[in-house]
Amino acid sequence: MDSKTLMIQGTTSDAGKSTLVAALCRVFNRQGLSVAPFKPQNMALNSAVTADGGEIGRAQAVQAQAARLEPHVDMNPVLLKPNTDTGCQVIVQGQAAENNMEAWGYHAYKPRVMPAILQSHSRLRADYRYILVEGAGSPAEINLRENDVANMGFAEAVDCPVLLVADIDKGGVFAHLVGTLALLSASEQARIKGFIINRFRGELSFLQPGLDWLEQHTGKPVLGVLPYLAGLHLEAEDSLTNSGVAATVEKPLRVVVPWLQRTSNHTDLDPLALHPQVEVRWIGPGEAIPPADLIILPGSKSVRSDLAYLQQSGWERAIKRHVRLGGKVLGICGGFQMLGQAIHDALGIEGQPGSSNGLGLLDMETTLEREKQLRLVTGELTLAESVPVSGYEIHMGVSRGPALSRPLVTLQQGHDGALSEDNQVAGTYLHGLFEMPSACDALLTWAGLEQATTPDYHQLREAGIERLADAAEAHLDIKKIIAIADGRIES
Repeated sequence: MDSKTLMIQGTTSDAGKSTLVAALCRVFNRQGLSVAPFKPQNMALNSAVTADGGEIGRAQAVQAQAARLEPHVDMNPVLLKPNTDTGCQVIVQGQAAENNMEAWGYHAYKPRVMPAILQSHSRLRADYRYILVEGAGSPAEINLRENDVANMGFAEAVDCPVLLVADIDKGGVFAHLVGTLALLSASEQARIKGFIINRFRGELSFLQPGLDWLEQHTGKPVLGVLPYLAGLHLEAEDSLTNSGVAATVEKPLRVVVPWLQRTSNHTDLDPLALHPQVEVRWIGPGEAIPPADLIILPGSKSVRSDLAYLQQSGWERAIKRHVRLGGKVLGICGGFQMLGQAIHDALGIEGQPGSSNGLGLLDMETTLEREKQLRLVTGELTLAESVPVSGYEIHMGVSRGPALSRPLVTLQQGHDGALSEDNQVAGTYLHGLFEMPSACDALLTWAGLEQATTPDYHQLREAGIERLADAAEAHLDIKKIIAIADGRIES
């Protein structure tokens, strides 16, 4: 197949690369073009499990949905999941290659992952007419240029054109674009075929003089200005943003979530944040846990460290008091492990070897082991009545103890999680627990909500993708973008 690759790079992190690739994947798909997303290297704590048992960035799973494809490990061959400020787990083609690599070590390790990146890209090229590639951060990060695999290093390796996107809502958009271009080498500058401006509010005619100047000054075309889409929800690649969390208003059910230092897969809570009957409030450092119906302990990439952080913040006492007063607690993945009596990491999988005392709300202990559990699962959530549930597991801990004799979820592959005898505390390894309306209804009813009515989260996400694609078709020069991808336009 004569496959073509087009790369989207950004002037900054959160410039809109992920959403732009998702939008273009759906636009290309609407036009009957065979298209797949790709991100050579991703650093994120939000991830997804593929049908072939691998782990990729959550953003690439959303982009796959935009292209109407099943996610595959080749769409994100390198995923970095931070354990500390300076170390991370390195996942290559879906599987953990290194559990705790320091940043300086990964910098030297990058030439070893480039063959896997190129191999995954080559396999996608064999199956799809267009590969839409998302860069990482900015190509102008001088300290990361050597052995680059995420931006221009990849673009030059596969000889593909690049579009540069900037977020005007941050301010300084022309400085971002011109400055980024100025910091690139001559060959890299030539590779950029046009600019896209993202998140514009206001009257375009006021911006036009700046666009004209930008084109004259750089010799590069502006391929469109995307509007700010208020209320748009697509799952965040990593950081928690206000766009993904509902405003704090009076709603029937109050949910509180402590924000941990290494919170992972916080997208588990997105269906609740969008729920019309649920108020979700994330609690940060120095904040007291307010009155709530349900406290949720989210996933964590560094469970013992985050458990210590939770205890040092005074949240352990508040959680136990909440349970004594009749409130409910739910732990997901790492949060589930924290609910037990102890967590053991003799191998130093997530940091210094050792053991930590848990919150003691479930009679079980967890041991971190080398082999990561990665699987898609289906089964039944067993509360007052059984309802269908599906999701995915990503964990290196194995939990054992009497609490597991009362599982929260019955899976086709066995049992999962636990429910305390007093019905106050529950935990599970299952991510995506709230995405099925029936399962979400059951959990919210357990937490105290009468007549829960949960929107279909998959339909909400699909509506967000469609809205993005509509905006791209209305405001971008799609014909020119396709021509650039085809190599029919050189500048």
